[in-house]
Amino acid sequence: MTNDIVALIDYYEKEKGIDRDKVVAALEYAFISAYRKMVPGADAIEVLRADVNTKKGETRIFAVLTVVADGEQTDKFNQVVLSTASKKNADAQPGDTMEFNVTPKDFGRIAVQTAKQTMMQRLRQAEKEMIYEEFKDRAGDIVSGTVRRFDRSDVLIDLGKFEGVMPSRERVQTEEYNIGDRIRAYVVAVENEGRGPEIILSRSHPNFVRRLFEAEVNEISDRTVEIRGIAREAGYRTKVAVWSTDDKVDPVGACVGLRGARVKNIVRELNNEKVDIIRWSDDPEEFVREALKPATLRSITVDQENRVVHVTVDEEDLSKAIGRRGQNARLSSRLMGWDVQVRKDESKLEQFEKKIAGAAHSIAEQLGLDDDLADKLFRAGGMSSEIVAEMPVDYIAANLEVSEERANDILARAKAHASA
Repeated sequence: MTNDIVALIDYYEKEKGIDRDKVVAALEYAFISAYRKMVPGADAIEVLRADVNTKKGETRIFAVLTVVADGEQTDKFNQVVLSTASKKNADAQPGDTMEFNVTPKDFGRIAVQTAKQTMMQRLRQAEKEMIYEEFKDRAGDIVSGTVRRFDRSDVLIDLGKFEGVMPSRERVQTEEYNIGDRIRAYVVAVENEGRGPEIILSRSHPNFVRRLFEAEVNEISDRTVEIRGIAREAGYRTKVAVWSTDDKVDPVGACVGLRGARVKNIVRELNNEKVDIIRWSDDPEEFVREALKPATLRSITVDQENRVVHVTVDEEDLSKAIGRRGQNARLSSRLMGWDVQVRKDESKLEQFEKKIAGAAHSIAEQLGLDDDLADKLFRAGGMSSEIVAEMPVDYIAANLEVSEERANDILARAKAHASA
């Protein structure tokens, strides 16, 4: 056995953490496979055993043969005649089984390349089994690693002894990763199918945020504060609904921390993704009021049967309630599990329009106009007959979309009413 095989054993034991006995077992299997390929007829031997001495660097192959009476040998690969067996063991009898050293001369040197390839395959399988055993119960944890390489848009992350993959779907699209970057990720699953165990990692999963809060906020880890819901658009905005079992504990304040220290640490890990912490409520009206902050809600209508909340806001609060690209309203809907419909409050506009209609009707009566013409005149600035009397004829004609003759008639009526 050459030094590179010894080095391979040490590498898999120390660097990969595979038990030395498993490494040696893989090597023994590899040498048996090499022996069967090298020695003509060895495929017919039913029982072979390899003995690897890792200290001396020696490998021996043994075949287990059945003792038969002289002259009755029918299978030279699996049987040995009694006269030969008696030389090794004087008490040998037909029917006994005995091991014989069948190692060819210079076997270790010749077989090493063949054995190495087979051994690597077995060790890779052992490594995969170990990955699965170690990580199968770690789904849901956060792990740290280093970006090792890229496979198309997937990111391969070195986790020490193992390698995890962050598929494109689990990446945060606003984040850029470079080889050598140190990153933290959430273990979504450990899959043991097809090509063997795979550690699936994510930085976009909502539970990544949950685990960060659990690590940062003591009140969550000791269950004084509970995360009731998380809605996330990774890279842009996350809403977290929290609730406390203790009336004396402010769940939002506990998550924010002194001067915002706790939530700042989480935001920093999320590369400045906006994080809204909301007080949970079973009352949808109260909950939606909290969820859509900082917008001030004018009215809330709850449709319990269809799980729809209709919200109205003033025009200046509309953009706050809906949020950039609709994120605020969309995330609030996900967080609540209700359809949140936000629209502009039209009540002020309706009141304003009524006042205009009333004033326009007064002008209509003064100048003998129908309400449509009076409305156009009022909106053009003619709020009284005195003001209309000062308007140019062509201005009246253009805004009321009438002829100059009609405009002159309106102007004459306005002057007559103003001077009366």
